[in-house]
Amino acid sequence: MTKLPRRSVLEGLLALGAAGCAASESATAASDRPQARPPTDAWQRVRDEFEVSPAWIHMTSFLLASHPRPVREAIEALRRELDDNPAHALDAHEDAAPVREAAAAYMGARAEEIALTGSTTMGLASLYLGLPLRAGDEVLTTVHDHYATHESLRFAAERTGATVRKIALYERSSAATATEMAGAIEAAITPATRVVAITWVHSGSGVRTPVRAIAEVVARANQGRAPGDRVVCCVDGVHGFGVEDVTMADLGCDFFSAGCHKWIFGPRGTGVLWGRAELWPMLRPSIPHFGQEGYGAWLRGQPAPPTTANMMSPGGFHAFEHRWALPAAFAFHRRIGKARVAARIHALNRQCKEGLQAMRHVTLHTPIDDAISAGLVCFEVAGMSTTAVVGRLRERKIVASTAPYATRHARVAPSLLNSEADVEAVLREVRALA
Repeated sequence: MTKLPRRSVLEGLLALGAAGCAASESATAASDRPQARPPTDAWQRVRDEFEVSPAWIHMTSFLLASHPRPVREAIEALRRELDDNPAHALDAHEDAAPVREAAAAYMGARAEEIALTGSTTMGLASLYLGLPLRAGDEVLTTVHDHYATHESLRFAAERTGATVRKIALYERSSAATATEMAGAIEAAITPATRVVAITWVHSGSGVRTPVRAIAEVVARANQGRAPGDRVVCCVDGVHGFGVEDVTMADLGCDFFSAGCHKWIFGPRGTGVLWGRAELWPMLRPSIPHFGQEGYGAWLRGQPAPPTTANMMSPGGFHAFEHRWALPAAFAFHRRIGKARVAARIHALNRQCKEGLQAMRHVTLHTPIDDAISAGLVCFEVAGMSTTAVVGRLRERKIVASTAPYATRHARVAPSLLNSEADVEAVLREVRALA
């Protein structure tokens, strides 16, 4: 792959203590250039890598990310390469192996376990429509899941005759516990259950589900089952991906879908679908892949081989400069350090939650406990509609959002783009709504 440019981002990230050979190389490169006086706040140096308007306080980075400098520069370098000689660029990057390798390194997985998609939704649809469901099989999901999960499961059920059952994991989101959520799944699994479909962080409440504990519940349910009757644990992971310092082994699930253009700050229109290596052959692709596995068999007039992760990466032509630039986003996070990213996001969100909880006119719907929440904070203001709350904040140059569910809450999401002062400004304006 073409060598991607490095600029001031790495100097700032080194100040945060990021380690590794990439950081060492960038430090050497930085030492050869004149140095401007850096900001005293190390996190400000990270924020300076984004071109979001300084006139606004941006609390919705979880919707669609601004590209940090290394990602912008990677996209631009690859765009120039494609414009200069498209055929040569396709030949040079055809298998996209560096993209899968970068994703695998970040996720603590193997490259051969990762399919490349365009979004969380694309990954979920490919996964659920690809599962070998049969009439009489049951898919267990929750009432808290997003439209993309519910619709993908509905499509799969309509095609196979399977049924979808939705359960509640908790009565009140702010009081949810890991034990309660895992217990709800355990009580709901039946002999007919073949899929448990959950979301890592609920975008309508900010609740973070105990994926590991639920995966262990599924593993216990599989004891004594024949391979064809086993339950697979599938996760929409997008709002924990780029926030939490975990690997796929830590989560323990079977499949995991996430877009990379939210908390990861990756190129817009990129995503990953991870699965255990031994489980990929059970899936049936719905979009032809252009790689050697399927294409080679077609050329030889042979049946397609067993499905691999690579075969679940949709073929055709894509925004290649975006897909091929994805390693720059993973590198950006890893140079800061996954643990530092997680600690920073949790600290800002804790400040926000504690401030909102102290307001008598505010109902906080996100758990205070860091173990049951991540980077989303959902709340409502007494006597005001969610639309009015978000509108009033926008008048004060604060970008918040409404949750796209039947029950709508106002949402803010303190991220690496924000400071403690930003959070306090949000709290001040919400306090003024009393």
